[in-house]
Parts: sequence; C-alpha cells; structure tokens
Amino acid sequence: MEQNQPLGTQKIGPLLFRLALPAVTAQLVNMLYNIVDRIYIGHIAGIGSMALTGVGLCFPVITLITAFSSLIGMGGAPRVSMQMGRQNNRGAEKIIGNCLTALLVLSVILTAVFLAFGEPLLFLFGASADTIGYATEYMNIYVIGTIFVMLALGMNPFITAQGFSKVSMFTVLIGAVTNIVLDPIFIFGFGWGVKGAALATILSQMISAVWVICFLTGKHTVLKIRLANLRPKARLLLPVLALGVSPFIMTSTESLLNICFNRSLQHYGGDLAVGAMTILSSIMQVLSLPLQGMSQGAQPIISYNYGAGNLQRVKKAFLLLWGASMTFAVVFWGLNMLAPTLMPLLFSNSPKLLEFAGWANRIYIAGTFLMGTQIACQQTFIALGEAKISLFLALLRKIILLIPLIYILPLLIQDQVCGVFLAEPISDILAALTTLTLFTLKFKKLLRNTPTVTSAESQT
Repeated sequence: MEQNQPLGTQKIGPLLFRLALPAVTAQLVNMLYNIVDRIYIGHIAGIGSMALTGVGLCFPVITLITAFSSLIGMGGAPRVSMQMGRQNNRGAEKIIGNCLTALLVLSVILTAVFLAFGEPLLFLFGASADTIGYATEYMNIYVIGTIFVMLALGMNPFITAQGFSKVSMFTVLIGAVTNIVLDPIFIFGFGWGVKGAALATILSQMISAVWVICFLTGKHTVLKIRLANLRPKARLLLPVLALGVSPFIMTSTESLLNICFNRSLQHYGGDLAVGAMTILSSIMQVLSLPLQGMSQGAQPIISYNYGAGNLQRVKKAFLLLWGASMTFAVVFWGLNMLAPTLMPLLFSNSPKLLEFAGWANRIYIAGTFLMGTQIACQQTFIALGEAKISLFLALLRKIILLIPLIYILPLLIQDQVCGVFLAEPISDILAALTTLTLFTLKFKKLLRNTPTVTSAESQT
C-alpha cells in the first residue's frame, strides 16, 4: 500500500495539484480526440462546411459510446478507491475484473446496433440530403472501433483511482498525438477525407486501449486484471452500475440534447444553424472536459479519505476543487463573451458560418460562469458514493430543464433560433443554483454521519 499512502497522508494542496494536473491534461488532450477531426474536416476545400455539419451529426453516437464507458469506468473507479481506503485490494481487483467484462460485452452490443441502424438514426438526428453522405462515411468506420474506445475510456479511470494519474494521462496523450499526426495524412495526404478522419481516430484509440490493458496487467500497477475476476457477478456490478448511472446520464443526455438541438435548429435555421451547433458543442467541451479532469484528480482523494474516515481531508479536497473549477469557468466565460468568434475560427473559414457561430456563442455560453460549481458539487457526490443525488442532478439540468426549453422558448420568442440557443444558459443557471443548494444541505450531513479518525494524518 505504500504507493497509496499519499492519498491519506500528503498535504491536500500539492496532492490535488499532482493528481489533477495530469487528469486535466488528459482531458484537454481527450478534447483533441473529439474536435481535431472537426478542425481538419471544416477546412477541406469546397466541402468543409457541409462535411463539418455531417460529422457533427455523428456526435450523438460518439457521445453514447462514451457514456457507456463512463457507466462502467466512472461507476467502478470510486468504489475501487474506497476499497483501497479500507485496505481491501483483493475486493478492488474483483471490481476491476468485472468492469472489464462489462465493457467488452457492451462494446459488442453497441457495435452491432449502430452498424445495423446507422443511417436511419442519422436522419433522426437531423441529417439532410446534403449531409447524410458525410455522416454515414464517418460513423460506419468509427463504430467498428467501439471496443477500443470503450476499453481506453472505460478502464483508464481504474489507473487514476490508484493514484497513477501520470500513467492515465499518457493513455490519452499517446492516442491523441497519434490522431493529430494521422489526421492530415489520411484526410489530405491520401485524399480519404471524412473516412480518413474516422480511421485515424479508431487507430489512435486502439493504441490507447493496448496501453491501458498492458499497464493493468503489468508489474507497475498495484491492482491487476486477473482472469479469476473476469466472471461477472451481480453483487459487484450492480453497485458499479448504481453509481455509474449518474455520469452515464450526464454523458448520454449530451447525445439526446444534440439530437434535440439539431432537429430544432434544422427546422428553424437549416444546415447553417446545425453547423454552428457543431462548433458550439465543441467549444463547450473546452470548458467541460478540463472541469471533469479536475474532478477526476480530486476523486481518489475524496473517495479514499471518505472510506478511511479522514473527513477533514475530504472537506479540504472539495474546497480546493470548487475554487479551481469556479476560476476556470469564469475565465472561460469572460473570454468567449469578449471574443465570441475567436474559438469558432478554429473550425471554419466560412464567413457566413463564422458570423452565425459568433452571434450564437454569446447566447449559448452565457451561463457557463456557474458550470464550475455544478460539476464540482455533482462529481463530489459521486466520489462520496451518493448515487441517487448524482442521478437527480444529472437529470435536472438536461432532461427536466434543457430539453423542454429547447422546444418551448422558440414558441415564446420572435427570433426562434435565438430561443433554441437561449435554452442552454437558462438551464445552466437554474441547475447550478439547485445543485449548490442541495450540496450545502447534504454535504455536512454526510460527514456528520460518518465515523472519523483522530490521528495526526487526518489533519495533514
């Protein structure tokens, strides 16, 4: 257990920085996975705008695959950390083995479903006759690599949960660098266009998946993947699924939201509005993924010390996470409000699309200054094992608030396209205030009802 002692003994500030920096870096690099294809595709001569819109229509599929990875990875990692805090490494390894089996089964099912029903789904997502060709080209290749995507994203949290944040960072870094290198070669050098972008992505994810499995079966990890633990057991998987359902909904509802946004914008604004939405969803990832990285860095500290009863360390870790998250969110908000076309320039050189995206950007991100509070509190609930509260908060922002507003506001506002985009900031603000209120009430009660330790280590 020597490698995990710092989670319970090292000063919170340096420890959080050491764990969060690689996690944030990994998420920033992971962001490149999601947007670098769009950056290159948006600059293909002659077809860039339509190709970008087409690839953007695949976002719900990509998001859903990521969501199932989070269901297992983000549901299992906090439980692994808690078991380590209780000095139960054997139990932690059983959880990891069962999670690997679950990811393999889910990847086979998802691949079959998307290959069988891909084109009808894309039309449901808002594809038009002009964009369906680009969308199917990208999606048919991407879904073949589902198993690699799910292994890379779903098993990497179990590396972070042990405190090996640098190793988990390299999981993403290796794949992203490969993707960045292969994209221009496949898209422009070989002339494969959209197909080349998809092929570069799945090859990169394959390399990341191999890296993760090699580490978790190698000699440097504390917890190993063992054949004896691969047989699925309900008593191990059901608690993982219960805790993972919140991050699953947080991610999968992005898929549903994208469908709702695209269909509504296609109705009121056409392909130009859908193309702008592709850009705005990419910009939102620039905010949300680093915030998730900070939370991932704090999660092992919070879960480990909560399991060990070191409640003062739990409080300190949360306060530092909240402060850093709020600072980043406010800076992001200010930058986009002052220069709304700066980030859209990365994705397109079309004057019409840039003008539209810049106007929409100011509306769409207007409530993001509170996103730091939303994610920090919600992810801390997950780290503490509070599945029900996390599930409610995940449903609140997107299902209860945002989706109805996407359809209601255009009926109430004369500028109907503006009404669609305005749904985002209204739901962001209402959800963040609700989350903060619930967290303030529940956090103290959780800690008060938990047995504490009184050693000097708990005060470090």
